[in-house]
Amino acid sequence: MFKKLVRSLKWLFIFGVPILLIFLISYGAYLYHTVENILTQSHQDIERENKKSRLRSYSVDPIKDNISILFIGIDTGEERDYHEASRSDALLLATFNKEDKSIKLLSIPRDTIVYVPEIDRTTKINHAHFYGGPRSTIETIENFLHIPIDYYVRVNFEAFINVVEALDGIPYNVPYEIRELDSHDNKNAVHLFPGYQTLSGEEALALVRSRKYDNDIERGKRQQDIMKQIAKKSTSLPNLFKIDDIIRAVGTNLKTNLTFQEIRTLFHYGIEYPYTIDTINFEGDSGYGEDGLWYYNVREDSKWKIANELRHHLNLPEDGRNPSKFAGEDD
Repeated sequence: MFKKLVRSLKWLFIFGVPILLIFLISYGAYLYHTVENILTQSHQDIERENKKSRLRSYSVDPIKDNISILFIGIDTGEERDYHEASRSDALLLATFNKEDKSIKLLSIPRDTIVYVPEIDRTTKINHAHFYGGPRSTIETIENFLHIPIDYYVRVNFEAFINVVEALDGIPYNVPYEIRELDSHDNKNAVHLFPGYQTLSGEEALALVRSRKYDNDIERGKRQQDIMKQIAKKSTSLPNLFKIDDIIRAVGTNLKTNLTFQEIRTLFHYGIEYPYTIDTINFEGDSGYGEDGLWYYNVREDSKWKIANELRHHLNLPEDGRNPSKFAGEDD
C-alpha cells in the first residue's frame, strides 16, 4: 500500500507542490482537521457563472471528468506584499486525462504577448494577474488558447522556498554560473557555479526565476525540471515524515478554488493509478514591441497545434476557427 501511495503521488506534483502536499497529508487521520482548516482559509473562488469555465457547458467533477488546472506562481512574498496587485512569475497549465492516465503540462512564458480582456488591450500575459488576479489570468489564457480552465492553484515565493528548505534542499545540475537576486531583492545575493549540487530554497528560486542567461522557453523547461526534482525528493521515505511542517508553512501562501472535498476526491482517485507527465512548450521568438517592451511571440501554428493537443487531451473537439483569429481577436 505504501509503495502504491508513493508511486501515485508523482502524477500530482506539477507546479503546485503545496497542493500535492495537502493531498498526501489529508490521507492521514491525525492531521485531517488541520488540513481542512488550512484549505478553508486558502480557498478563494473566482467570479464565474455556476462556478464553471465559460468554455464549459457543465460543471466538471474531478472524479468523472478530464480537467485542467492552472498553476500560478506570483512574484510576491514577505518583502513584496503586493497581494492581488502582483504579476505572475510562472504559469503552467496542466490537463488531466483519466482514461490515458496522463498529464500534459504546458509552460507559458511570462512575456508572452496576448490580449487581456480585463483591460481590453494587448500586453504581456503576466500583467493579467496584476489587473485582476487569478480570474483575469484565467480569462486571458482561455481567450488565448480556447482551453477551459477548471481550477487554479496560486503560490508565492515563500511557499516555494519553504518546501525546498523543508526537504533540506534539492539536487540539481546547474547549467552555468549565475548571479541573481534573492527573494528580498538583494542584488547578486545568489551565486551558483555550474555542476551537480544541492540547492537551498533561495538558490532553487533564483534558478526558476532567472531569465537573463537564456530565454523564456528554456526558463520554462528549467522550472519543469526543478519541480520534478522536488517531486522525487518529496516522495522519498525520510521526507514523508516532514509533511506536517511543510503544510503548515505553505498553507498561508496558497490560494485555490479547489475545495477540500474536491482535493480529497482527486487524491483517492489518484492513488489507484500511476500517471505519466508529458511536458510541452510553445515555439516562437522574442523581440521589442512598438512600445519598446520585450515580448515573447508565440508562433501561430505552434499555438494552434498545442491548443488542439490540449483540447484533445480533455476530450474536447478541435477548435474550428481560423488560426489567424485564434486568440485576441473577435470572430
